[in-house]
Amino acid sequence: MKRKIVLAVLMFLCFVLQTTLFRQFAIASIVPNLLLILTVSFAFMRGKKEGIWVGFFCGLFMDLSMGELIGVNAMIYMCIGYVNGFCCHIFFDDDIRMPIFFVTLSDLAYGIATYLILFLLRGRLDFLYYLRRIIIPEVLYTLIITILIYRLFYKINRWLEAVG
Repeated sequence: MKRKIVLAVLMFLCFVLQTTLFRQFAIASIVPNLLLILTVSFAFMRGKKEGIWVGFFCGLFMDLSMGELIGVNAMIYMCIGYVNGFCCHIFFDDDIRMPIFFVTLSDLAYGIATYLILFLLRGRLDFLYYLRRIIIPEVLYTLIITILIYRLFYKINRWLEAVG
């Protein structure tokens, strides 16, 4: 029960930071995807089941804040959490390179999936523009923030494992 409460608080905190404080530090209207970092980190550390649930609720937070189509982000984040959960078996405590790699790939996949679902279906066909102006800058910004906060998520996970 303690794990669920702490994860809920982390999800809410990341959501609030992503939609308020980090908007103040936006670079060309690009904000790092803290909820994606959280989803990938806990999927990578805990496995598919936790990845699915964390991904679903993080995506739902995003859906509720954007308000266009409820469930699209929840589905994308769930899939990202599930796929990253497969990598739980190659998780090493002292290596930050793997989580950074998976966050980078996941953010790239998130950007492409978002483009396909929300933009391509509306007839916006300029993928290269979207890739250069939105996907790549967000991936880079998220990568930098991952380097800074992954250790915090790792320590929280270790604490949760220690207290039960």
